[in-house]
This record gives sequence, C-alpha cells and structure tokens, in this order.
Amino acid sequence: MLRMAFDIGGTFTDFVLAAGNASPRFLKLPTTPANPAIAVEEGFDMLLQQVGVTGRDLEAVLHATTIATNAIIERKGAPTALITTEGFRDVLIIGRQKRYETYDLYMEKPPALVARRSIFEISERIDYLGQILKPLDLNSLDNVVTAVRAGAYSSIAVSLLHAYANSDHEKQIEAAFNEVMPDIPVTLASKLSPKFREYERTSTAVANAYVRPIVSSYVDQLEETLVNKGFQQSMFVMQSAGGLISPAIVKEEPIRIVESGPAAGVLMAGIIGAEAGLEHVISFDMGGTTAKLGAVDGGSPAVSPTFEVDPIRYRAGSGLPINVPAVELLEIGAGGGSIARVDLGVIQVGPDSAGADPGPICYGRGGNLATVTDANLVLGYLNPDFFNAGAMSLDLESARAGISRDVAEPLGLSIEEAAWGIHVVANANMERAMRIVSVERGRDPRRYAIVAFGGAGPAHAARIAKSIGAPEVLTPFGAGVGSAIGLLQAAPKLEVSITSILDLSDPSAASTCGQIYSDLGTRVEADLKRLGASGVPNFTRYGYLRYRGQGYEIRTDLPDGQIGENFAAQVTEAFHKAYEKAYGYADPEAAIEAVDWHLVATLPSPEGTLNLGWQAPKDSFPPRIRSTWQPEVGGFVATEIYDRRGLLVGTEIKGPAIIEDPESTIVVPEGDVATVTENGHILIRIGGGK
Repeated sequence: MLRMAFDIGGTFTDFVLAAGNASPRFLKLPTTPANPAIAVEEGFDMLLQQVGVTGRDLEAVLHATTIATNAIIERKGAPTALITTEGFRDVLIIGRQKRYETYDLYMEKPPALVARRSIFEISERIDYLGQILKPLDLNSLDNVVTAVRAGAYSSIAVSLLHAYANSDHEKQIEAAFNEVMPDIPVTLASKLSPKFREYERTSTAVANAYVRPIVSSYVDQLEETLVNKGFQQSMFVMQSAGGLISPAIVKEEPIRIVESGPAAGVLMAGIIGAEAGLEHVISFDMGGTTAKLGAVDGGSPAVSPTFEVDPIRYRAGSGLPINVPAVELLEIGAGGGSIARVDLGVIQVGPDSAGADPGPICYGRGGNLATVTDANLVLGYLNPDFFNAGAMSLDLESARAGISRDVAEPLGLSIEEAAWGIHVVANANMERAMRIVSVERGRDPRRYAIVAFGGAGPAHAARIAKSIGAPEVLTPFGAGVGSAIGLLQAAPKLEVSITSILDLSDPSAASTCGQIYSDLGTRVEADLKRLGASGVPNFTRYGYLRYRGQGYEIRTDLPDGQIGENFAAQVTEAFHKAYEKAYGYADPEAAIEAVDWHLVATLPSPEGTLNLGWQAPKDSFPPRIRSTWQPEVGGFVATEIYDRRGLLVGTEIKGPAIIEDPESTIVVPEGDVATVTENGHILIRIGGGK
C-alpha cells in the first residue's frame, strides 16, 4: 500500500511516503505561508518522482495542519454572527469571570472571536430538562435573519440556552437561515457540542463557525491539488483527539482539527516509546516555529475532554475554551525560528518567529533578526553544509553578524556567549513548559523518558531532560518528520458525546443508559457514512462522573458490549476505581451522578506497524571532528561528529558528541551516553544512566 503523509508546519512542511514493507522516503521543504499548497505540490512531485510512480498510484493521503489554530490565534477568521437566547447576549463576553492571574492588576482577558455587535438575541426558552418554557418567536427570528443578512457575515453560530437537552429551536433557526442565506454555513452548538456549561459550548460553536469558511476553502484547494496530481482516493486529516477524519467532516466541523499536527506527534511518541519498552513518556516536538509537549501514560496518549486555544503564559482559564476531546498538549512559541532580542538588559527568545519566509538569518532568504537556529549554528551544533539533508546551506558569518548586532553588543558579550545565552533561554522556556506538562499535572518526570523529535527538538532535549530530572531521551529514526510518521500510524476515529445528568441509583438508570448509547450510536453511524473509510469499527465507551454535589467530573472508562440491567452497577464500580486511582480513596456510600457520555468508533489502521526504513549498516562510519560549544567542559572543544546512517546497533557514544541526521541534529552533552537501539533509535542516558 502506497501512502503519503504530510504535515504543514509554520516553518517546514514534512512528508513521508510509505510503501508497505519497503523503506519510506522522508522529505522536508520550507512551508509556503501565502499558499501552503505550493509546498505540498512540490513535495509530492519530488517524492513520487523518486519512487517512479504517480498520484494515481497512491492509495491514501494523510494530512495534519495548523490552519485552524493559526486563524484563531491570529484572529484572522471569517466575520461571524452569533445567535443566542434573549437575555444571554453577554455569555461569551463575560465567560467564567475567573482571574487566571489573581494578583495581576493589569490582567487582560483574551478577546472574544465575535464583537458584541455581532451577537443577536432571539426570544425563546428551554429548561435544562429540554422542556419548552417559551416557544420560538418567529417575528424575533425574522428580525434577526434580516439583521444578519444586512451585516455581510460569512458564517453563523447558534447557541441557545439548554439546547443540548432539546435542539428543536436551534434546528428551526438553521432552517430559516438556510432558506434565506443558503451559501452561509451555520454551526449549531447542539450538534457540535451537546453538553452543558453554556460558556464553553458557545465558545466552541463560535470558534468552529469562525474558522469554517477558511478551513473549507483550504481543504478544497488541497483536494484540487491532489486531483491534479492524479490522486483518486480520499484524503484523511488528523483530528485533535488523535484519529483520522474525512474532508467532509473537517469542512463542517473544523474545530476537530485545531491540534491536528501536534496530536500526530504525540501518537508517534507513544508508539516509539512502546517499541523501546517505555510506557511513560513526554513527547517533545520542537520545530521551526513552536514547541509542542504532550504526555503518554501507560502506553496511551493522555486525552482531555476540553482544551484551550491561545492561553496566556500557560495559565488555565486564560485561553478560549474548546469543548471537544483533544490529546493533552502544551504549545509554546519556542522553535528554531524564534527571534532573540535584548529587553530590559536580558535576553528574550520568542514567542514571535521568523517562520519560513524570510526565516532565520542563516537561511539567506532575507531574514535579518537573530534566531535560535542562528545561535545553534554559531555554537557548532549544526553542519552548515548538511542542513535538511544538504538541501540548504547555512550562512555562518551572517548568523554571527546578526547575533553580534542584536544580542552580543547590547550586552557586552562575545558572539559565542550571546549565542549560548540564546540557547539557554530557549531551553528555560521549554523547561518551564515541560514542568507544567509533568509536575503540575501530577507526573513525576523522574519516571518519564522524553521522546524528542522535530527539526530542532533533539538539539535541545538532553539538557532540558537533565534540568527536570528525566532519566532518558529517545530520538526516533526520522525524528525530523516525526508528526508525519505519526499520521501513518493513526486510525480513522469518530467520537460523539452528550450531556445527560443521571443518578446511578435510580432504578431506571440502566435503561436510560441504554437509550443514551442507542442515540449516540445513531449519531456515530451517520458520521461513519461521511467518513468514507472501510472496515468494521471497534466501539468503546467512557463518561464523566462525579459524586453528587461536586462541581467537576473525572473520566471513567465504561463497560463495552450489551447494556443490561446490571450496567448501572458496573458503571458505579468503574467510577469508584477511577476515583480511588485519582485521589487515593473512594466513598462507596455516596450518591454518584453521570454527566457526560461518550462513544468512540475506531476503524482498523491500514498498517498495524510501520517500517521506518532504518537498516543497520554493514560497517560503521568513523566520526569527524568539529569544534562545538560545550560549557560543561569549558567552551569550544573538539567534538566527535557522527553520521547516524553509519551507526551499528548497540554503538555507545559518550558526550560531548553530535549525531547528524538528514532531518535533525542530536546533541549529546558531556556526561551523557547515547546508544543505538535495535530499531535504529538513539537512546540518551542522562548522566550516563547513573
């Protein structure tokens, strides 16, 4: 089976062409921000020509993208109108009234995606049980339709009070708009996120509507590009929760792909970790624009029922809440292209990036601001003649001049000291993020290995691991295109959910559960038809439950199979076990409420395993020598430089050393020891494994 996977990042677009048991082909190309399809078309041409096939021979194309995330963060979405219940116009603007920084007198909340003037009220009312207290006022509806039509909006979101319990009024509003404005997409909160908590549900619906025209146009353009290349099958896109969905679903519910690329990377980290016998890993994906961190616990990526887009200083409650499941991630503006400057007498790195155009100074494409990549080049970590498999040559002297001007001279440092300062500050930013993913979320970093990938991740990972106490760093073969590799391991997956608060001690609880999952089954079957994938799905269930009186819930895996009269008792037992695991105790006498119910349908992956193409060489390549900055031993020292393609299984490399990969560079500091695993991955034991 010939499959192409590509991940469009802020700086590079990564490609992997996999052909069954044959070795896959890797490729990195600079992203073309003005039109991402240009880089995609170029990458397809290069790889297909290398193999001697055409797009017609491809059986699957898999894609990850950050277009939805970027549109929200940069506030470059479509003009959107929000329709809500009379008296609730300010739900989105007020939010939760929580201060994410208690003592910051100048704290600013993130601006809503729609202005108050774009929020319209309709006279109607439904209670939390779904009973209609006030019928939908048709005159009120007509007035709103007229006002929206006059406002030149490109997208519409509808979020009425308690519509998760009864969606009739939202459907009537959708029908009215479809009749008058058939070309304007309408997002219903009751369909997208039928859950309680009005603010989060409304935020989700608005975010979906905000990016829907942009993502739809983007997907249409990509599909046209693929058709022009002769591709005749369906493209699949990675979603935030870690499974693949079809373009038809993406265009209708683009909020599902907000964390598309990073999710693929975490999936890859879990698979590579399992190969190495590591059940608990922290994924560390550092590219040219951002660094993305996630966690794998017990072999499975950690998944959160909600997440926030664009949080401020990583603070909970500071971003825009999105009410769809997503792989647990933290993304920061720290990448190879992160811009370095002096601010108030200290070095600042990021969050802004030089991106792909113009890029770092050393790329020679017009960039004139010092970046992390420029610093790593000055420190000797990067080979100027073998960057991106030799496809790019780096300009060392221009990088030195830029760092001298932007950092060294203002601080009275040498160029090398300034470059090291940039590297250290970038590490400190990522270390802080890694502590949030680990320590602040109840994970002991001493029990976790770091899986480092992305073009820049392996150059920074070992020193970050040492600072947080992680014992090992695993850099997979093909690390520079890690997220694209993760796409090839993903399976088509759909998830539906609903809020239905149920007392599990109620005598009718089991039959109510049966009805809930019957309704969810109907919804997921409809989505499976839109998915267009073949195979028999595997269904799993989970829910969010709490003791009565508690304000928040915990995830509880629910029994599979037939729902019988003992189902409520089985759910109760499962909740007690989950609660005790999370908090160390459980109260078997307390009443339990189930709040949210989830059904997941997963189709089999086309390939159960992936041959990454590594083959042990017959003979090892001798190391070269290059001067690199190693402050642990006093500054610039003669350092052994290894070609990863010439390393035998079991080879041990003592730091300081550099291991060059075509798509990334691994830095092994003094005191650490790197070993080649049987799958060709590089395992670094921090402190030599002491």
